[in-house]
Amino acid sequence: MNETPAPNDPMAAAAATGAPEGLAESAAHVAKPAGPTEVGVHDLRNFITPRIFVAATRMDDGKTTTCVGLFAALQRYFANIGYIKPVGQRFVAVEGEKIDEDSVLINETYRVRSPLKAMSPIAVEPDFTRKYIAGGNRDDLHRRVQYAFDEASWEKDYIIIEGTGHAGVGSVFDLSNALVAKLLHSKVVIVSQGGIGKPIDEISLNLALFEKHGVEVIGAILNKVIPEKMEAHTEFAEKGLARMGLPLLGVVPLHQELRKPTLNQVCHQIRGEFLAGSDLKRRRVSKVIIGAMAPPRVIRHLQPGAVVITPGDRDDLVHTLLQVETAQPGSLSGVILTGELSLPPSLVDMLQTATLPIINSKYDIYAIASAINHMQVKTEVGDRDKIQLIQELIFKNVKVETIIRQTGGIVRGGPQEPAAQADADAEIGGLPEVVTL
Repeated sequence: MNETPAPNDPMAAAAATGAPEGLAESAAHVAKPAGPTEVGVHDLRNFITPRIFVAATRMDDGKTTTCVGLFAALQRYFANIGYIKPVGQRFVAVEGEKIDEDSVLINETYRVRSPLKAMSPIAVEPDFTRKYIAGGNRDDLHRRVQYAFDEASWEKDYIIIEGTGHAGVGSVFDLSNALVAKLLHSKVVIVSQGGIGKPIDEISLNLALFEKHGVEVIGAILNKVIPEKMEAHTEFAEKGLARMGLPLLGVVPLHQELRKPTLNQVCHQIRGEFLAGSDLKRRRVSKVIIGAMAPPRVIRHLQPGAVVITPGDRDDLVHTLLQVETAQPGSLSGVILTGELSLPPSLVDMLQTATLPIINSKYDIYAIASAINHMQVKTEVGDRDKIQLIQELIFKNVKVETIIRQTGGIVRGGPQEPAAQADADAEIGGLPEVVTL
């Protein structure tokens, strides 16, 4: 005969509900108090840990950037911060599991000490939507999200929940951002790009869906605001949002360094391969030079951060650029050779020992320049300078203590020095200058 768990035995209760391995322990920390009873949240056990759901008005508005910076800011107030991205669309394979790349970024940056699968419970593969519509199980998905949250929030003082795109993303498989926030009993902050009319319109549209699900939005953050317009945007955004009953919780300035991709990112974007200098793949790209003219003219436009795109048979230009880099290291970031390589053997031998990063891509010059120009730049794992800059921008420009108080956290004293980061990927659109010679 099955025994009924004692009313005050949360570990046994968790096991009885069929929770994943490891959840029974976490349930001991979060014995469920009186809380919401509506359908959709009955499997959630942790209603205690303060939490914030970071949403956005659209893709690439800066959710991950906000989460990266907010994590460090919260470390000034709490010892143990958690993170979860319940629904991920861009993932990598980690020990046989599909893990959202933003969860990997946060974990590698801050050593979260939570199972990666709990931080990224659902990976939306290309055929995920079709399979779900054909016969998916809504309750199973909801339970997976709630169980993962309970595990990710285990022994945490505060936890960040990162959404995916705008409030309605995921509706097709019954996991919109608004519904996920409801499932996890979380309040929301909405991130939008800089401006006055457009962001307020988009925030209003997203707010409506959260309100439809009974989720409280505590405020908005404007991101990527042109520095010269910070004061004006702050004044009018505050007034515009106040008409909707929302406070402005932050105005984060656009910073050009966050817009620059690395050579490694460029290489992936154009599906290229490094022929030389791969150890310098973290060099930034701030300018693209189309090397269609004679070497002397190209050289006049070189500068740190420049990458030269030229056909794979321009041995004269490649030889000159190698000489320039040898004489003045760092004169440019690298070289991209397009199409089939047709270089003399002596130059090929030079490439083997060159310190200048050389990338080869099968695409033509126009396709490569266009691909770079349309990149959405992600801060890479281990990108210390960008991570530090993001941390500073969020701490200085977002009302972190207001977010803590509005979500049930307690601010004791002032902020402490942030914990040292481990290593550090966050989205920000980046477009280097393109020059054709």
